[in-house]
Order: sequence, then C-alpha cells, then structure tokens
Amino acid sequence: MRGAADDPDTNVVTLGNGVRIVAIALPHLQSVGVSVFVRTGSSHEGRRLNGISHFVEHMAFKGTHTRSCQQINLDAERLGADVNAHTDKDHTAYHMRGLAADAPRFVEMLGDIVRNSSFPEAELERERQVILHELIEDEEDVLSTADKLFDRLSYGSHPIAQPVIGSRLTIQHIGRADLLDYVGRQYTGANVVVGIIGRFDADAVVAAAEAAFAAMPAGRENVVEAPAYAGGVASRVQPGYSQTNVVLGYPIASARDDDHAGTVAAALFGEGMSSPLMDEIRERRGLVYYASCAAEVNELSGRFVIEASTSPAQLDEFLTEVLRLLEARATAIAPAELERARRQIAVRTLRAQERPTRRLEDAALDLFVHRRVRSRAELLARVDAVGGDDVRAVFARILAAPPALAIAGRMKKGASERARALFAMSSR
Repeated sequence: MRGAADDPDTNVVTLGNGVRIVAIALPHLQSVGVSVFVRTGSSHEGRRLNGISHFVEHMAFKGTHTRSCQQINLDAERLGADVNAHTDKDHTAYHMRGLAADAPRFVEMLGDIVRNSSFPEAELERERQVILHELIEDEEDVLSTADKLFDRLSYGSHPIAQPVIGSRLTIQHIGRADLLDYVGRQYTGANVVVGIIGRFDADAVVAAAEAAFAAMPAGRENVVEAPAYAGGVASRVQPGYSQTNVVLGYPIASARDDDHAGTVAAALFGEGMSSPLMDEIRERRGLVYYASCAAEVNELSGRFVIEASTSPAQLDEFLTEVLRLLEARATAIAPAELERARRQIAVRTLRAQERPTRRLEDAALDLFVHRRVRSRAELLARVDAVGGDDVRAVFARILAAPPALAIAGRMKKGASERARALFAMSSR
C-alpha cells in the first residue's frame, strides 16, 4: 500500500505485515541515508532486563546467520559507508550513510542486521565488557548522575525512568536467550520503520525493503502506558567536582497530545541569551556559566526542563531567582517574548528539517506516534497558533505541580532541605 505524506518530497509505503517505509527524496544530494527504526527502548523493558534494548543494539553488529562481525564491517567499508546505531527510551535505530547508488544495498545490509542477528555467545561476553566500561564512564559523569536522579524523581518506578544503559547487575546477567526472546517479541512489523533520505531510486529501495522485511512477523504495536508524574528533590555528592549541577523540571504535554504550548514556553523562558533565564540569571546576576531550558517531549511524557551548573555558594540564590522568573511568566507573557520564542522555534524546526539524519528520525517517530508524517508547514502553523494565554497557562500549571529537582556534584550541607522548603512555599 502506497500513501503520500503531507510534504510532496515524502512518501510512505506500508507492507502487509505493518512495516512502514518512509522515503524522503532530496535529489540535490549525492548521498543517501538509510535507517531502520524499531519502536522499543528502555521504557519497554522490565526491571530485570533494564538495558537489554541497548545490549541488543550492540550485539546486532556482532554477526548474522550468514556474516561474521568482521564481514559486516568490511561489507560496509568497501562501499565507503558509515554505520552507526543508537538506543533511546522509546526507540532503537540502525543507520548507514553512503553513496546514492548504494541505497538498495544499504537496505539489504541493515535488514540482515536487524532480522538475522545470531548473537554469538563469544561475542556476547566480549561486548558485555565493552558495555560495562561504558557504564563506568556514565557513572563518573556528574551530568549523567543528575539526569538519572531527575528521571527517577519524575516518574518513580515506571520503566521510562530507567537508564537506557541499564545497571551493572542487569548487564552482568542478560544472556543470549534473553536477547533472542526480546528481539522475537519486540522486533515485529508493527514496530518497524525503514527510512531512506537523499538521492535514490524509489522503486529500487522499496523493492529492497520488501525483500528484507516483508517476511517479518506482524506482531502488535509496542504501546506502553503513560507514566504518572511524581516530583521530588534529591541530591548526590560526586567527589572530584567543584560545581553544582542542577536539573529542574515540571510536567507538560506528551507527543501524543500534539500540544506545542509547552515547547513555546520553554523557548520563551530559556532559549537564547535574551531569554529571561539567560539574561537575568547569567548576564545580570552571574549565577551560572551554563544554563538551558528545553521542552523534553516524547511519546509517553513531556517535561519542561531547566539545566544549569552553578557554584555551591550560589545554588540557593539560583533556585530562588529561577522560581521568581517562572512565577512572573505565570502572571503575564510579554508579546515581544512570545514572538521571539515563536521565531526561534521556526528557525530551529527548519534547520532540523535541513539535516537529513534528524529529518528522517522525526518522520519515523511521527509514524510511531501519529501514524503519519507531519509536514513542515503544519509544524510551523501549530507553533504560530500558540498564544500568550496558552503559554501563561503552561507556567501556571507547572507551578501547581511538584517540581522534580536533581542536584549532583559539590554542594553545601542542607542543600536539598533548603530547596524543598523553597518550592513548598511557592506551591501554597
């Protein structure tokens, strides 16, 4: 079945087993990007198998039923292709980038990796050690420590709060049978999007995708129940760091809601040096060197997130001033601030659409969440339709919710208690 997406350069084909092929033609390019997106990540994992999506991604390149790990690497490099992969909370993706003429071959090669990985036992034990080394690096990163605290504060025991990499215990105990069972359950037609972007022969790549994926079991969509937002304050001292790292967030609409007011609110509050966060906190008061604000939106949840690095002596003042700025926007939104935010999002959206890898991933996630690929014009129109009252209401709603506040690094004694008292007073 062939169906056009909203942008004229984008076409979507759905195979009988539910696999979708999204092809975005950019004929001015001499290269092509091919990706396979699977709707499974750490939010789909049970606690005992936390990290298995990431483990599968690593092991997928370690051999198939017809090719060894070395042959996989050589086949790609003979074509001059880049090969990569990543795992997130809501999806796993496999990528190849190379010459336009090789697009059908890339589809075939990725199909072999995704569908026919053999997870050889010897390779599994070697890769387990690689992931454990990666975990050590993650544990020593103070920003990652703050992020993991933040996730648990936000969503408690829901799987979306689990780290993508897993834990030392789960990594050590995941076995080959677990990998095979997980792939058998999660890697099904209803949960796969094959994406092609750049210059390609449309009929040839669709035929290659049909040959590689049409026999995949259809399965059912890997849908996860949305988490309840919790909130709270937690801190962790990280030896060897002189700064205090802060992640502060509140709940906003998820991608399923298709509500862009939270995105506009985050851009208004902290995107750009003239934003309230950066102008007041950094430029006028010198409380931080680094700070940012963003709307973190995925299929299951949304968060208004402020991140910053400050000194232990300035943490209390930083939190007090951030809270004051949030409360001011819950009262009134200046038209000039709103227009600046809209323009910044418009430019950011268009620039993202000009990056082939990002555009392809956005299209795949659209298919998972909305069952269609939204056009650039629609995205810009939805942002432009967000008014000042909509944004003010976002600030009012988030301030009525308990914040999730994670503090990591170096801090003064009693930092968590003072933060709890500050935000408790603001919610009265």
